Amino acid sequence: MIATLPDTAVLQKRVLRTLFLTQILGGLAVGIGIAVGALLIEGMTGSSTFTGLAQSLFVGGSALVVVPAVRITERFGRRGGLAFGYACAVVGTVVVVTAIHLETAVLAVIGYFLLGAASFAGLQSRYAAADLAPAARRGSHLAIIVWATTIGSVAGPSLAGLAERAWTGWFGGPDYVGSMVAIGVLCLITAAIILALLRPDPLLTAREISGETDAPKRSIADGYRTARTNPAVRTGVIAAALGHFVMVGVMAMTALHIKHGMADPDEALTVVGVILGLHIGGMYAFAPIIGRLVDKYGSRPVLVAGTAILVAACTVAGSSPASDHVRISIGLVLLGIGWSAMTVGSAALVTGAVSPAERPSTQGFSDLVMGLAAMAAGLASGPIVEYASYGILCVFCAVVALLVFPFLLGRLTGPTPAEEAA
Repeated sequence: MIATLPDTAVLQKRVLRTLFLTQILGGLAVGIGIAVGALLIEGMTGSSTFTGLAQSLFVGGSALVVVPAVRITERFGRRGGLAFGYACAVVGTVVVVTAIHLETAVLAVIGYFLLGAASFAGLQSRYAAADLAPAARRGSHLAIIVWATTIGSVAGPSLAGLAERAWTGWFGGPDYVGSMVAIGVLCLITAAIILALLRPDPLLTAREISGETDAPKRSIADGYRTARTNPAVRTGVIAAALGHFVMVGVMAMTALHIKHGMADPDEALTVVGVILGLHIGGMYAFAPIIGRLVDKYGSRPVLVAGTAILVAACTVAGSSPASDHVRISIGLVLLGIGWSAMTVGSAALVTGAVSPAERPSTQGFSDLVMGLAAMAAGLASGPIVEYASYGILCVFCAVVALLVFPFLLGRLTGPTPAEEAA
């Protein structure tokens, strides 16, 4: 039985190493998917109205897998839930490749929904990193795994073009098949590593240490009830959802905003890959700093700062002409940093507010709401750009970001994680 602090510390190091590796591989898959999604759907439909679906369903696909994933996590621990998410993404790549060959946009959208399970698994990994983390280091340990995604995610969008050229050169065929194959292979390898190396399971070990091994199994409905009755959980869920909405809404249409200002589609894919790579770098690269701030000052001040950064990002990106790639890049980097602050801060807040027995259901409910917010952002972003403009979309998203302030301004004080541990 692993119940002593030294044994727990050793196990936590092993957990962090395994999750660090899988986040790199999973980040590559997510980065490729984000880079090609909008371009793929626009090419199949010929309209900007539906292109937001690809991005929103990719990032919000957790809405499909979170319910069974929570049940699997409750029974088999983090290993089962994370492997299930990546396995769903592998199935999604098969569906998208089939849709490309059949030239069926509806099937491609369904495939992208399944591909979103990779995003779900990557987000859930941050919770796995917090299961055995001491309270005073919870934010930092969680942020290490968020940061690990930087390596894969920054390279992912640029890798999309390389995968396309390699596949076309070897096998020929329609555009974007090479990108989908690369995503499928990466997700399959990631699932295999999780099943082989994430042992003993961090969640099951945390329950064993806390004496909750016989606690009743919980569902998403239990997570909803916890959010209703626990103010800290409720604030964390709302902050995560609104931050996710803003990030997906702006990011989903940036590729088309850039493309519409360029004459060469091939050159557009390269520029989009670089700018989205910088954006994803902003999402993950600053996570360790944000985690330390959460540990020192608590989650709420970090969430306030994250909201302010999101508003600044919308201002910079929304006021940028399609040809001003430097200014768009700055806006997208700020967008990523703001999202990172909201994600790390809210995850630490939710995790610290519940016991190990309550974590999968509560964290799953939070990610479900995030997924629904992402889908809503994608559904709204396409028509707004189609009938108004990219600038108006950014104004709309800035207003959405500000909606979290009433939940934060009244309670900026309270114990920090370090004080909680003491």
